[in-house]
Amino acid sequence: MKAVHPHIIPEVDKWPIYQISKDRASFVAELNEFSYNRMIRLHKADISAILAKTIYMEKIRSKRTPWKVDPPNEKQYWSDLEKTYSKIQDAEDKEAQEDELLRRIINRYSEEITGSFNPKTFKFTRRFLTSFFKRLLNTAAGRNHRRIWGNRHQLQDRIKVVGHVDKIRSLFEKGVIVVVPTHFSNLDSIMIGYAMDAVVGIPAFAYGAGLNLYDMELVAYFINRLGAYKVDRRKKNPIYLECLKSMACYSLQKGVNNLFFPGGTRSRNGSIEKRLKLGLLGSVIESQRIFIEEGSDKKIFIFPLVLDYHFVLEAKYLINNYLQSKGKEKYIKQKDQYKSYRKIMKFIWSIFSEKSEITLSIGQPMDVLGNPVDGEGNSLDSKGSHLDLKDYFTWAGEITPDLQRETVYTKMLGDKILESYYVNNVVLSSHLVAFAAFRILMKQYRDQSIFDIVNLPPDEFNVRIEVFYAVVNQLRKGLEEWESEEKIMLAEEIELPIEDLVNDGIKNLGVYHPAKPLVINEEILSTNDIKLLYFYHNRLENYKLHRFINWEEAGISPKVENTI
Repeated sequence: MKAVHPHIIPEVDKWPIYQISKDRASFVAELNEFSYNRMIRLHKADISAILAKTIYMEKIRSKRTPWKVDPPNEKQYWSDLEKTYSKIQDAEDKEAQEDELLRRIINRYSEEITGSFNPKTFKFTRRFLTSFFKRLLNTAAGRNHRRIWGNRHQLQDRIKVVGHVDKIRSLFEKGVIVVVPTHFSNLDSIMIGYAMDAVVGIPAFAYGAGLNLYDMELVAYFINRLGAYKVDRRKKNPIYLECLKSMACYSLQKGVNNLFFPGGTRSRNGSIEKRLKLGLLGSVIESQRIFIEEGSDKKIFIFPLVLDYHFVLEAKYLINNYLQSKGKEKYIKQKDQYKSYRKIMKFIWSIFSEKSEITLSIGQPMDVLGNPVDGEGNSLDSKGSHLDLKDYFTWAGEITPDLQRETVYTKMLGDKILESYYVNNVVLSSHLVAFAAFRILMKQYRDQSIFDIVNLPPDEFNVRIEVFYAVVNQLRKGLEEWESEEKIMLAEEIELPIEDLVNDGIKNLGVYHPAKPLVINEEILSTNDIKLLYFYHNRLENYKLHRFINWEEAGISPKVENTI
């Protein structure tokens, strides 16, 4: 079993996230004032135009994309606000009335965005999930429902946390922690939250949860009481976006650890992010500058985190969604499988019944400018010398806000996070076999586009297993060289004999999906679903690993017949 660390703060009611939830009304009032002051500072000359744009965009949104979780008076509210805005344009005190209108909108958004944290709910959820998962795991492992009350297996055996675990624990007591994970599934937040609590021993984080998740009443009940704040990706208007940034920034000011998904949304094609959305990420730069302005020595520490699954709950939906967005009329939009309780339970069962593992790889901590940080919280330059962050925010002897400067800093931080993702990604056996198989398919149909390839009938792909072994072995040798150079990380099973490695990868890759991405039958490797195979191949796509493959040596050539 992997090491389970004692909790840094055992008493849940002493956690920072609870301190801001004890009096939600007061927190919302403070957040309103913070958001308002931020809007005035950044957009004072444009408030009237911003109000008009926000009201217009919200009227369109409430008509075109209504959701069940929207307030019942949503359309009427924005229609009335439009009339109010038009009415005050000729008023003598126009500026004062627009100011009041701005405050009203900010308060509406703050009330919507702000969640809460209930210690009783958290403790119940912790006990329930731990007990439920252990018993589920025991039943699954035994394949016998009568054993549900038998010996319990440890959930932590399925959740591996690797990397800079000691540093995230030590730096928690020296500043504010921001975890920035990759994002593949709507279950990511649950997995990270459970691992941080049950394995790492870190108090709960504030995190943004998509408002669409609140369609599920049971899910909404819990996440609304477990530190989540709502994020409505339909809302693109400037006031809402500033309120969202203010929520992240102000919670950091209050000392609450945060979890951001800088990719913005789940990876649609299965690959690790190549670019980040820097909006929320910019709030950590702003928060650090405010700390310095206030004379505080408190620092914000950024921890990139890579989630590694053998399979993804929503893979079928995500890849079809991606292909539809790229191929337009060639693809039909499918329902998101996450909104089915049965699918979720089947997914969880698959993880535990087949001994599939999830790995959370915590990267080297960094400050808000992307500089590495040591275990004592000191920022380091390329030579290992200490840096003073105050110097980065000082101009002519004064610490002042500078939007252009902080935008550059945010881009610098984003680039460092992306670098960390690729270095700290743990290659699983399933990733390797999926990449190898789809690359063979691409080689066989090298004159066709990706869209033509994924639309091929599954029986168009079949390859002798010894040929596949050769390709996987070439890729493994290249990856092992990269691992020695600390360019990537490899799971333990990558060292298995080639036959065992391939069997492990194929077994784990196909555990959840009815149509298996890869199957072996009579020494021939084939697929039942090329689109799924493409999705899992993409996990390693951005590394350009195909350079390690010698096709002639492996015996692969463009396809002429249906078999090699």
